[in-house]
Amino acid sequence: MKRLFALMVVSLGLCPQLTVEAAPPAGPDQQVGISSDGKMVVPSGQSVRSAGRTLEFPGMPVDLALAPDGKSLFVKNVKDFTVIDLASWTIHQRLPYTNTEEKASMHGLAVWVDAQEKTHVLVTTAKQSMLEAVAGAEGSFAWARSIALPGPAGTDAHSIGVVLAADHKQAYVCISRNNTLGVVDMTTGKLVSEIAVGICPYDVVLDRDGKKAFVSNFGGRRAKAGDKTEQSTGTPVPVDGRSINISGTISVVDLEAKKQLDEIEVGLHPSQMQVTADGSTMYVACANSDAVSVIDLKTLQVKGAVAVRPDDKLPFGSIPNALLLSADGKTLWCANAGNNAIANIAIDDAPAACRLRGFVPTGWFPGAIASNGKELFIANVKGAGSRTPDSLHRGFNSHQVLGSVTRVSLEQIAAEQEKMTRQVRVDAGVPASLRAMDRAASSVKPVPVPAHWGEPSPIKHVIYVLKENRTYDQVLGDLPRGNNDPKLCTFGRKISPNHHALAEQYALLDNYYCSGVNSADGHQWAMQGIVTDYQIKESGGNTRSYDFGTDALCYASSDFIWDSLLMAGMSFRNYGEYDFPVLISNQKGWFEVYRDWDAGKVKFKQSVELEALKKYTCTEYPGWLMDVPDVCRMKVFLKEFEEFKKRGEFPNFVIVYLPQDHTRGKDAGAPTSRSHMADNDLALGQLVEAVSNSPFWESTAMFVNEDDPQDGYDHVDGHRSICLVVGPYVKRGAVVSKFYNQSSVLHTITRILGTPPLNQMVGQAPTMEDCFTDKPDLTPYKSLVNTTPIDEPNGVATGPMTPEEKELADAAKKMDFSRPDRNDDDLFNRILWHEAHPTLPYPREFAGAHGKGLSKLGLKLDAVRKEDDDDK
Repeated sequence: MKRLFALMVVSLGLCPQLTVEAAPPAGPDQQVGISSDGKMVVPSGQSVRSAGRTLEFPGMPVDLALAPDGKSLFVKNVKDFTVIDLASWTIHQRLPYTNTEEKASMHGLAVWVDAQEKTHVLVTTAKQSMLEAVAGAEGSFAWARSIALPGPAGTDAHSIGVVLAADHKQAYVCISRNNTLGVVDMTTGKLVSEIAVGICPYDVVLDRDGKKAFVSNFGGRRAKAGDKTEQSTGTPVPVDGRSINISGTISVVDLEAKKQLDEIEVGLHPSQMQVTADGSTMYVACANSDAVSVIDLKTLQVKGAVAVRPDDKLPFGSIPNALLLSADGKTLWCANAGNNAIANIAIDDAPAACRLRGFVPTGWFPGAIASNGKELFIANVKGAGSRTPDSLHRGFNSHQVLGSVTRVSLEQIAAEQEKMTRQVRVDAGVPASLRAMDRAASSVKPVPVPAHWGEPSPIKHVIYVLKENRTYDQVLGDLPRGNNDPKLCTFGRKISPNHHALAEQYALLDNYYCSGVNSADGHQWAMQGIVTDYQIKESGGNTRSYDFGTDALCYASSDFIWDSLLMAGMSFRNYGEYDFPVLISNQKGWFEVYRDWDAGKVKFKQSVELEALKKYTCTEYPGWLMDVPDVCRMKVFLKEFEEFKKRGEFPNFVIVYLPQDHTRGKDAGAPTSRSHMADNDLALGQLVEAVSNSPFWESTAMFVNEDDPQDGYDHVDGHRSICLVVGPYVKRGAVVSKFYNQSSVLHTITRILGTPPLNQMVGQAPTMEDCFTDKPDLTPYKSLVNTTPIDEPNGVATGPMTPEEKELADAAKKMDFSRPDRNDDDLFNRILWHEAHPTLPYPREFAGAHGKGLSKLGLKLDAVRKEDDDDK
């Protein structure tokens, strides 16, 4: 096995860094959405202004390929196979997958023309099949067959990359959950054999004679004796002390002998590969190392790595995940998903040498590249954000992503390269990230949020409260001081008095956003301030995993927030985050747990799979278990808090997970949704009251955050959510309308506690000094008693149900609450609305990401959905 690549080294001097003077960053009062000048701000805080022309359409395009005749572009979209006519630059066809549950996997398209000159396309899926489409009249496609590719024990395989033999008689496909390269007989349409490779095979290419295959193993080599490991959907993955994957490899496979010959260590998360025309050199996009590995295919040795960050002083965060080598071999195009850009890399005389010419601006999170020799075509996985209207005109939701494809001429790139590079640096937040890396130069007076990391703050303890799934308007929409819409308020003051009191007594943030769309990526944003290519591209199907601290391949190579603080000598305690406990006592549901909790009869088994977190986690505090009320969780916290008070010491950083605001709709075994929210609200109030009456209060700040916004509606954006900032140094009664997001919270925490930003996304996020004052107010908080019972059972209403109420009640019974957010979000929204407002119609026109009320913010809806524009 070749091990010539230093895992965390992303530059070996092969690629001189391009330095371009950048314009000032965007203003602090930016709103998410499209402004009147055409600028698009996405929830990450970055701006998106694609070069060339962009075609937007519903979905998440994860891969693309040109038609053999060059007239069409084939797009692997999350829910359909999309054909774009290049002459008119319109969508010619959207072919849904063979059943409504089928979704695209995160990569994998193969195109060929048969002897009858018919075009065929293979599309790998997130389930147990690979689909073959054949072109008919006028270039329209129909599904010809489904090729079975079962996963472990018949589960979903999530097959990814695929390539055809030169004679089209065999297809080689990466069966990711089997950790194999599958061999498919294209005559019979049967999987005839599987060849063991590394962990989560992602892409596959063949050598010039078709006798060998090269497979990029996203999770690297298989674990061996002595390795520290974490799980990825059933496979042990080698990890470091932070529980983060440490290996990426390329398998060299003998196709005739059907075995792996060698395995080459490259960077982390190796994704797409490109081989030079002479077969001598391979380039590999290594997304979790911010680099492109360069391999000599004659010696099977790594020559080095091409650094692709816009500046070599930046931390992790460029996320190169797709490549395209020009036909003449002189240019390598690389999709920097984290920078929303394509890196333009010049390949000089020696294949391993390079020069970074600059960058081309794209849509949000580019993930695939194609070219006809005159233009680049780029699939933008997140595109323009959550802006897709559904067929029933219900409005918009954070899940309803408007993906896009960009086309830009090579001539334009050559003429405007320097201008484009300047734009990418500004829009991606490079200047802000670089400023954030500056350490304190000299001793200064302590302030709540220091200007540089390493400077002192009077705040020594930070409590980070994480909750579940609410938008701003859904809870605080009845507060007139902020940018609100009371018609969208489901859990208002009567149900959540402490949320309202805290927002009124401290800072009210009405321009705050979650970057993610569900728990799988939301908790990642909340704990690392960035997500990986794996999570973005896999989120369409979530069949490899639906992560909640359970999949080592989901984590970015940068630190979790606790890693950074622990390395700096800080103390840390975790209450519930990334924990999947299981009841082992005899209680049957929420009400019996509530009844038996104080008597000590409730027993559960904790399950924290993220080993690096386990040792800091309170074993008596249950995490995601909806049968446990939040007030019971809070009793566990407060019991330990009393011990901290007696000892006169409290951790520098504390995470408190309070998930009951997720609610369970009309589940007969649980309280009503308003009771869930009242329970969550009461526990939050008790927490703040206890801390504010303790000796630690003077040096404490609290941040209360949602993991994602998916279960509600908001008149500004479906990503707009709740953030409460509480503490003696927090401004009293202030309305703060500056843009902040989840990465801002982490950036502010690290600035307060004296550590550098975790990654580029955190570094470019604005810190929250506008929420703080230098003069502390030590007045303690008095928790408000709930007026909504926390144990109100479902079904308390009398009289016959309407047909819609019965439909919703029946649907709720079928929902699965064993994992966060695995249910249909729009259906769940309707259930919550009709429970809280039984006499009011569901506000379809407001639902989701961009409903009414945008004009006063200087925002507009894009042209692709003029027929659905309610902002008039």
